Amino acid sequence: MRLLFVSTPVGPLGSGIGGGVELNLLNLAQALVKRGEEVTLIAPTGSGPACSARGLVCIEVPGMPPELAQNQTREEAIVLADPSLLTNLWQKVRVLESEYDLIVNWGYDWLPFYLTSFFSRPIAHIVSMGSLSDAVDGRLAHVIAHFPGTVAVHTQTQAQTFPFAQDLVVLPCGMDLTQYEFNPNPQSRLAWVGRITPEKGLEDTLAVAVKAHKPLDIMGYVQDEPYYRRCLASYPQAEVTFHGFLPTSQMQAILRESQALLITPKWVEAFGNVAVEALACGVPVLAYDRGGPQEITLDSITGFVTPADDIEAMVEALGGIELIDRAQCRSRAEQEFSLDAMTRRFSNWFKQIVEVS
Repeated sequence: MRLLFVSTPVGPLGSGIGGGVELNLLNLAQALVKRGEEVTLIAPTGSGPACSARGLVCIEVPGMPPELAQNQTREEAIVLADPSLLTNLWQKVRVLESEYDLIVNWGYDWLPFYLTSFFSRPIAHIVSMGSLSDAVDGRLAHVIAHFPGTVAVHTQTQAQTFPFAQDLVVLPCGMDLTQYEFNPNPQSRLAWVGRITPEKGLEDTLAVAVKAHKPLDIMGYVQDEPYYRRCLASYPQAEVTFHGFLPTSQMQAILRESQALLITPKWVEAFGNVAVEALACGVPVLAYDRGGPQEITLDSITGFVTPADDIEAMVEALGGIELIDRAQCRSRAEQEFSLDAMTRRFSNWFKQIVEVS
């Protein structure tokens, strides 16, 4: 197949702004190329280095990114910046579409959903967040009605946030597990990995670390600096080491030393790459029962799933973390969330769309 991947417009690939979408897009593109598929990426200016490092062909497009959907209300109107990165991305797709068998959209944006029926080539839409916008969901419903089987999400929990959940294709993600080293003997530390922004709920993890008297390693891109400062100011007694946004090799070297990874989101996580990355290192996961991480984590086997926003429940669960078999955590990642498994799932879906178009 000849595939044209269209990146999320929120930021350059490799910047960390796009969160797990960046890693999923790059991992899958690289894996497909190794299988003999032809993959070209269209992405925001600045994405070239991350693509070149993986041997991927990338066409960079300039423009201003859209507002983050998670920072807006459900009822807000769709606004395109000027000059619009989103518009420029899809203008480039329009020019190149005849050279490809399938266009793969990695953004939760109104414009590509609206434009779907105007393209001669089929479009596979990969939605990497739960329902956040009435206007976007309305166009997404139109796509599903006219092009069934072309919209995918990553978990059943994510799917249930949409009114058309039964019409969504559920495709879990996966990781290149060779990049993660199993560690059976952790230090007495906790870890938190993610974009530092209010919907990720870092303040709850800080509260757990303080109550459990555990040092905490924080890794991720600081998307909201004032929010991060407020979190730290609220828990001055927390023993925190901030490492910033790290390449996978450096991130996992820190993560694998942890007793547990804490996931305490304030929104519905679509999947939860960091949960898989932790399991790949043998690190148990403590996650709220909100979003994808609860589907990745086997309660009392590879970690614990606790009620959302219940800090005391998570502290109590942390008390049993030494009962979790870290080898079982690694095994869970290998059985369900390898990059090979992800590639097979997505490749089969792509072929189905091309065959019926």
